[in-house]
Amino acid sequence: MITLKEVTEDNWLDACNIQLHDFQKSFVATPLGVIARAYVYRNHRPILRLIYSDLTLVGMFLLKDLEKEPSCYELQQLLIDKRHQNKGYGIAALNQLIDSLREERKYDHIDVSVAKSDLGAIHLYHKVGFVETGYINPAVPNSINLRYVL
Repeated sequence: MITLKEVTEDNWLDACNIQLHDFQKSFVATPLGVIARAYVYRNHRPILRLIYSDLTLVGMFLLKDLEKEPSCYELQQLLIDKRHQNKGYGIAALNQLIDSLREERKYDHIDVSVAKSDLGAIHLYHKVGFVETGYINPAVPNSINLRYVL
């Protein structure tokens, strides 16, 4: 069982201690970088949540509104601590997020951009139900766009 919690003055330093494998560091921002992005995107309704298994912090994610076409929820970052990967926490967190967004219904889909070489992340998103859109952003040609329709 996992729970999603807001980042607060009491837990943000713990969040900064989320560790990644070296090969993952080129795919996602540092935990502090994710927190900073939430601040920078403050006008785009960022949703920054920490992922806990019981009392253990296992990861975090950042989602924001993308108002320009195609308007959608944009999943910016998903980090699972290297000590807690392959235990289903990423899938569980995404499923909880999807359920809450489905209930909110501001947009009809979630988009995420993933590096083509990040096969673990691509597998995770496919497992949850994201599908490739075929769109390649010219600004990041080494990434693919995946979409989950709510």
